[in-house]
Amino acid sequence: MGRRGRPKSTLLLSDEEREVLLRYVRRGKSAARLVLRARIVLECAKGMDNQAVARALCVSMPTVGKWRSRFVAQRLDGLLDAPRVGAPRQIGDDQVEAIITTTLNTMPRGASRWSTRDLAKHSGLSHMTVARIWHAFGLKPHRAESFQLSTDPQFIEKVRDVVGLYLAPPTNAVVLSVDEKSQIQALNRTQPILPMRPGQLERRTPEYERHGTTSLFAALDVATGGVIGRCFRRHRAKEFVQFLQLIEERVAPGLDVHLIMDNYSTHKAPPVMKWLIRHRRFHLHFIPTHSSWLNQVEGWFGILTNKQLKRGSHHSVRELEAAIREFLDAHNDDPKPFKWVKTADEILAKVARFCAETAAR
Repeated sequence: MGRRGRPKSTLLLSDEEREVLLRYVRRGKSAARLVLRARIVLECAKGMDNQAVARALCVSMPTVGKWRSRFVAQRLDGLLDAPRVGAPRQIGDDQVEAIITTTLNTMPRGASRWSTRDLAKHSGLSHMTVARIWHAFGLKPHRAESFQLSTDPQFIEKVRDVVGLYLAPPTNAVVLSVDEKSQIQALNRTQPILPMRPGQLERRTPEYERHGTTSLFAALDVATGGVIGRCFRRHRAKEFVQFLQLIEERVAPGLDVHLIMDNYSTHKAPPVMKWLIRHRRFHLHFIPTHSSWLNQVEGWFGILTNKQLKRGSHHSVRELEAAIREFLDAHNDDPKPFKWVKTADEILAKVARFCAETAAR
């Protein structure tokens, strides 16, 4: 009995076409639909019939037949989406270019940035058209980010030193990320806070009373995520030496202690240096200037701020310090370390690219 159905199209690949299809499949940024089409063609090129390919890739037979035929007829171009039907464009390329050029190279009179309505009035287009053009080209004039490039002459050496401690900590040692969160204010709202209810957010008055400040000295254990912390009313070398003594008492004898710190003058004051001379197991590693992102304890300070300090209301410094100690205890009951994944080479390459882009502008 003869085989039923339409005969499948013969599909043969050149070496160049096979390489392109494999690149579609392997490239992480390829669209999922393009990856599937490339796989269908590669399987068909092995001599498999449509039913076998559909079963192997968990798709329907009509789907396999469609992309087999498209490829045979149009080769690689057949795998791309056909132009969609619809009304012709009413905005020309020259108008799109004018919107982009105006956005990037000019400022409106009496303002520091363009808005969609200001640019619409200036260009004669609708503000929705301007918004669509901005969205298509990733332009966001209403947003801005800050940056600070380190000018530390030993930037490369310090990055390699600190990242090396994160990725390959020394044996028989503990690595601590150390810093201070200074001038934490004990603030109390001048009117009662109205609690959250169904359908109603928590409400609070913007006015507050100041009741003093405290400073939190913290040391984050990079391996375990545990934190050694203590509050001090002042932020001097004397208090930092007391905090170092606390670390000395908390860390098991026989272990070296590697401290990752910033370049704050308190960390290099003579009383601190004298204390370190008497405690030889302590080793200092300074991050580059303007590189607080390299100090893991800064991330923990952000968690403390969001979970405890930002929404807190305290009548005194003592009450504020009690809230901080409560957060410390709760954190240390179930600590979780930060996972550092970037190598020093990757960080330095990213900084180099950013510097090159900045210089080009």
